[in-house]
Amino acid sequence: MKPAREVADTIELHLQYLDQYRGIISAKLTGLSEADLRSSRLPSGWTPLELLKHLVYMERRWLRWGFTAEQVEHPWGDSADDPDGRWTLAPEDTLDGLLAQLHAGGEFTRRVVSGRDPAERAPAGGRFGTDDRPTLNWILFHVLQEYARHAGHLDVARELIDGATGE
Repeated sequence: MKPAREVADTIELHLQYLDQYRGIISAKLTGLSEADLRSSRLPSGWTPLELLKHLVYMERRWLRWGFTAEQVEHPWGDSADDPDGRWTLAPEDTLDGLLAQLHAGGEFTRRVVSGRDPAERAPAGGRFGTDDRPTLNWILFHVLQEYARHAGHLDVARELIDGATGE
C-alpha cells in the first residue's frame, strides 16, 4: 500500500515506501515454481531468488552494519563475501526463508530508525570509517532506490517467466 500523500515525516515516508516495495517483491516471487525461482531468463544470469537474497543482505549492510555499526557476520553473504561478486545461493536458501529474513530486516529497520533525526550520521566502526559516514536520510533513500530498481527488474523477470505484469 502506498504511503498517504499527507505523510510529511521523511523517516516515516521512507519506511512506508520500503514496506510497499517489500510487499511488491513478495508478490512478484510468490507463485513461482522452484525451478523458476532458481533459473534465469536474462543474459546477466541472475535468478529471482538470488535477487531476493541480495535485497536481504543489502538492507542488512546499510542498516545493521552501516547505520548501527553492528558487526555482522558475512555482510556480503549474497555474493560469497565478495562485494563485487555475482549473487549466490546456498542450497538451504528458500523463498519462504528469504522472505522471512526480508520482512525481519524491515522490522529491524523500522525499530532502529523510527523517530530519529534524518540528518543523524552513521557511526564509524561498522561499514563506515570516520570520513565517509552518510546521514540516515541518505541511507534510507539509497535502500529505497535499491528496492525500487530491483522491483523493476523482477517485473521484467516475472513477465518473461509467465507473462504476469503489474504491481
